[in-house]
Amino acid sequence: MTSHHQIVRRVSRQIRVGRVAVGGGAPISVQTMTNTDTEDVAATVAQIRAAVKAGADIVRVSVPTLAAAEAFGRIKREVGYVPLVADIHFNYKCGLAAAEAGADCLRINPGNIGSDKKVSEVVACAKHHGIPIRIGVNAGSLEAELQEKYGEPNADALVESALRHIDILKRHNFEDFKVSLKASEIFLTVFAYRKLAKLIDQPLHLGITEAGGARAGSVKSAIGLGMLLADGIGDTIRVSLAADPVEEVKVGWDMLKSLHLRSRGINLVACPSCSRQNFDVIKAVQELEARFDEIDEPLDVAVIGCVVNGPGEAREAAIGVAGGYPNSIYVDGKIAHKAHNAELVDTLEKLVREKIAARKAAKALSAEPGVEPAQH
Repeated sequence: MTSHHQIVRRVSRQIRVGRVAVGGGAPISVQTMTNTDTEDVAATVAQIRAAVKAGADIVRVSVPTLAAAEAFGRIKREVGYVPLVADIHFNYKCGLAAAEAGADCLRINPGNIGSDKKVSEVVACAKHHGIPIRIGVNAGSLEAELQEKYGEPNADALVESALRHIDILKRHNFEDFKVSLKASEIFLTVFAYRKLAKLIDQPLHLGITEAGGARAGSVKSAIGLGMLLADGIGDTIRVSLAADPVEEVKVGWDMLKSLHLRSRGINLVACPSCSRQNFDVIKAVQELEARFDEIDEPLDVAVIGCVVNGPGEAREAAIGVAGGYPNSIYVDGKIAHKAHNAELVDTLEKLVREKIAARKAAKALSAEPGVEPAQH
């Protein structure tokens, strides 16, 4: 399906978090954070692998103690290919230890770690290992004098806090950082990011913090991040939910897919279902979602229950079904099969898997030397 609107993204300098480029026109990356005890290496590794399978580009791991930093090193050895951000608060020694243990980025607020000497050590360590820093400003933990100055967290207070941390890094000639300005209030967050976006050229990490449970948090995040992403602001995102990190990743991808910023996996277009439906649309969609869970190739599939909007939507998708007696299955815009309700889900799954396999075979063929790629 063609998008009529192209989002023009803010121009930012590029940093690298492991193998993932952030900013400078790179695709917007999806992040999550583990919620296991970092010292439980097996549980943390399992959660990182599950998040990556769901599409996480970058995973953040909390490193609150030196014992956790030691565990972080063992975790990194297990999942070396995954870019890992070490989440550090206050204790600069944990930051140094995490960098030594293989962290791909340090999330540390230079203003919170004490003396200039400590900051110099962390910056020197990040430079030595060639890793960036993420400054993370949070409305819930603003500096006391800024709380006093502004009375309550507002966008100006968040930006001023960020600029204080940024100035410290710039004073140490360190430019490879990204910044987040998170609040649980949508407008506060959006206004703060819009303001900071004009003041610096580093990449921005987006999030609505403490957004809430799976449903309300997803809605809040989609609205707040959607406003910013549609403005072209944001280079990497994390959806903060009181839920499994895998859910955060899925919601993040759904956001990027809906704005045509990235594509991954099956994009199911489905009607909400009504009494016109000829098959149980909700049940069919749930069944297909479960079966397509591990597919990361992008493909549009339309599941429409009746003949009112069915043929139009089904024709637009790579594979689609319009309800009828029997149901009409479209492949590349033409009716290719008829299927009764009992075989509908199986037939759709088979067609989707065949199409993806054919695509992969064509890609492999065009990658072979001496083979001319097919003209489209």
